[in-house]
Amino acid sequence: MAGLRVSSAEMVRAARARITEIDTPELIGMINDPDVVIVDLRDIRERHRSGYIPGSFHAPRGMIEFWVDPDSPYFKEIFGQDKKFVFHCASGWRSAITTATLNDMGFDAAHLREGFSTWQQHGGPVEYPDTKG
Repeated sequence: MAGLRVSSAEMVRAARARITEIDTPELIGMINDPDVVIVDLRDIRERHRSGYIPGSFHAPRGMIEFWVDPDSPYFKEIFGQDKKFVFHCASGWRSAITTATLNDMGFDAAHLREGFSTWQQHGGPVEYPDTKG
């Protein structure tokens, strides 16, 4: 098997060089801002296991390009709002690539540089889903 032309780490590095990155303490300070939408790209199992940022909107990584596109049959109204969108994953890799792709589409977005991995260390609030049924 031939080697990859571009590694995933190189893709993340290139994305980070051209997108807006927000540090964890800064996003914690924006959590109650009604003009900010925090979008969690992690798998639903990650949200159940690790918890999630209160008020965050869950958008599976595999659908996000379709959910933000108003011409797509999968468009979600939340992405049509005039707000600041900040995407996050666990470590900032998926959200960096996602944000770069969405910016290429013309959708203005930023991402949480460190991802959810440092959220609690910085005092960020976390909620867990009610799994009692």
